[in-house]
Amino acid sequence: MPDTTIEPIGLPAASRGRIRSARRLLRRKDRYATGTFLAEGPQAVREALAEPGRVSDLFLTPAALDRHPELAAAHPAPALITDDDLRTLTEAVTPQGVVAVCRMELRPVPELITRAARLLVCCARISDPGNAGTVIRCADAFGADGVVLSAESVDPYNPKTVRATVGSLFHLPIGVGAEVPEVVAAARAAGLQVLAADGAGESLAALAAGGDLARPTLWLFGNEAHGLPADLVRLADRVVAVPIFGSAESLNLSTAAAVCLYASATAQNPTT
Repeated sequence: MPDTTIEPIGLPAASRGRIRSARRLLRRKDRYATGTFLAEGPQAVREALAEPGRVSDLFLTPAALDRHPELAAAHPAPALITDDDLRTLTEAVTPQGVVAVCRMELRPVPELITRAARLLVCCARISDPGNAGTVIRCADAFGADGVVLSAESVDPYNPKTVRATVGSLFHLPIGVGAEVPEVVAAARAAGLQVLAADGAGESLAALAAGGDLARPTLWLFGNEAHGLPADLVRLADRVVAVPIFGSAESLNLSTAAAVCLYASATAQNPTT
């Protein structure tokens, strides 16, 4: 039965069935069985709604509807949910009151790695959803043509990953499941250089000064705890380290990725 205690706000209350169906998408197997996933928060939902037909279901709490009436107006059948039901749909510590059921749009990896691509990212066996989401957000910010999450990487549609992208998941193509050697081989065939980010490599600043970053590039970023294993490092044309001028021991994955992608984007777009 619908929760009629929130009917007077002006939208229908979500049925228990709609809420249960959405709740199942917290599980990976149900996401891929249905081809749908959950996006939480007004910014992510706003970006999803900008793509016609991308959002199949939209839930808002009364407080969120009051703050973001434009989100409800952009969907043909939004529904209200209680704060208690909202907490069952999100793993966020402080939910923002807006959850959408969205259609997946995975791209086959061969469609991402083409001669038209200038800047691509391969996340090699990245397991932390927050880091993966932040790398996707950085790739979007610096104009990358796509992101590949290799086999053994976290699901890009994991709710924590989606939340960390802050809507960037809807802006650029995402591919999953390919083995890193296959991604590297496809990049080389498409004329891209392959750069591996690793603390033991040559200086990123030196590559930038020499003009090497202006070439079409696939960046390889490794696991948060262990970095890129030696067998994957050997696949790269060059191994590159972000220079550290202070006393920090290292940079975390998403910070290093942001610096590397900014350097490539700056080299490839010198007049912007």
